[in-house]
This record gives sequence, structure tokens and C-alpha cells, in this order.
Amino acid sequence: MTQAEIGIIGGSGVYDMEGLRRKREARVATPFGRPSDAYVTGELEGRRVAFLARHGRGHRLLPSELNFRANIYGFKKLGVERIISLSAVGSLRDDFKPMEMVIPDQLFDRTTRRISTFFGNGLAAHVSFADPFCPSVQAALEKACADVAVKFHRGGTYICMEGPAFSTKAESNAYRAWGMDVIGMTNLQEAKLAREAEICYATLAMVTDYDCWHPAHDAVTVEQIYEVLLRNAENARKIIRRAVQELPGERTCKCGSALAHAFITDRRQIPAATKKKLALLVGKYLKGSSQ
Repeated sequence: MTQAEIGIIGGSGVYDMEGLRRKREARVATPFGRPSDAYVTGELEGRRVAFLARHGRGHRLLPSELNFRANIYGFKKLGVERIISLSAVGSLRDDFKPMEMVIPDQLFDRTTRRISTFFGNGLAAHVSFADPFCPSVQAALEKACADVAVKFHRGGTYICMEGPAFSTKAESNAYRAWGMDVIGMTNLQEAKLAREAEICYATLAMVTDYDCWHPAHDAVTVEQIYEVLLRNAENARKIIRRAVQELPGERTCKCGSALAHAFITDRRQIPAATKKKLALLVGKYLKGSSQ
């Protein structure tokens, strides 16, 4: 039975979801191991939601230690069709200021040690990823930011770095020269896996600092960022509550059929074990194919 329709991923500084009613914890088993923490399900503004602390409660997990596949698969198993990701980011632009929000529309991958697909082991699939974020979820976030009067920017490129160390000045200035807008450590894998799972996904990026390119922020510290994070988190929760109300009931975007034309493997050649492992994701497309 579906336990939630909307997923919320809480990033740095957001480890719970205030206002959640009828809360229950759900520990979800997946073929890819354990998610970051238990999902907290309940009702938020009349909608069924599932909240997951990306780094675990207590912030125990580094970005490179996150089991992205388990996290997204867990949402799928709970019935989630849309995910809103909350993410702390550094700004690479003068006009994207700390305490402001960004709703990015592009991603750029600079990670090196992460798995960002459910596929392989005898099943090759290639989803479209030209536009990595769901326009429906982005629109709800934009309306929510305006409604609660939080300064925001619609559009921009989120560059995803490996971490956990922050950028060097050379890297930060190179990213600015490339036209990148904000920098973080988590969203690339989430977005790719959500697309493969046919889940709508968009990011509310919370600007905490100017990265190290800025002369006034040339030595970013966790202490400085955390102070801004706490204030950002309060605004983020207000935005999420409003965005949940704004999301339409039925999906009209293409996210829900992202796998329809993605498979290239001969159905007869797909190993039975792989079909079984990925049945939640691909079962509707492989019905009737020979074992």
C-alpha cells in the first residue's frame, strides 16, 4: 500500500520536518542496502509525505558515503512520485547571496567515486537527462518562495563536487569561468536515480556562503556555514509546506515514463536475477518478456 506521494530529502541543517502529523517511522529494505536513516511518514498540509534526513539524523554520513540508490529506491517502494530535495550550497555569483534560495534547472557532474544508476548486470538503460529537474516541482517551489516572501532565484546550474573538502580557489574560479552558479555535494546522483525510478525531482538550494572565490569568503568554515544553515532551514520548512500544497494531484510531466524508451538490451537476454532485483522499477515494461 502506498504510504506517501511526496518525498522530502532534508539536507545539511534540515534533519526533521516540522508540522508533520500522524508521524510514523518506516525502515525500508532495498536490494541496494540501507538508506541513510528511517523514513518519517505522515501528513503535511493534507498530503501524504515521507521525509528522509540525507546524512542521517545527527549528520553521520559524508556525501561520498551516501547510499543514493537505497535512498531513492526506498522512496519508490513507499509509493513516492515526487521528491523535493533541500540542499545547502555555496554561491558562485555575486547576486546569489547567503540566505537566498535557488531553484536550479541544470546540473554539472564533478564527482568521481559514486554510483549513479540502478542499471547494469545484464540490463542497459539510458534515460534522457537533458533537463534534470521536473518543471512541475520547480513551479511549485517557485510559487511557494513567492508566497512566503523568501528571496529566490529561478534557474542556474548546480555543480556537484566530490567533497568532503571545500573547493580550492583555483577550482572555485574555474567553475565561475565555466558559468556555474551554485556548488554542492549531493544532488547529481539523486536526480539521475530519481529519473531512472520515474520519480519527479527538483531542488531547493539554500545559499550558505560565497565559496572561496569571494574576497570576503576566502576561507569557508563549517562554523560560518552552520549559523546560516539554521536560519535557512526555518525558511526552507515554510517553503516546503507551501510547495506541498501547490503540487498538483496528477502528474502531467514526462518523468513518470522516463524508462519507456530507455532499454537497449534484448529483453530475452536480461538475466532473471536482474529482472527480479529491479522489478519495482522495470516490471511494468518487462511483463511478458521471456525468462
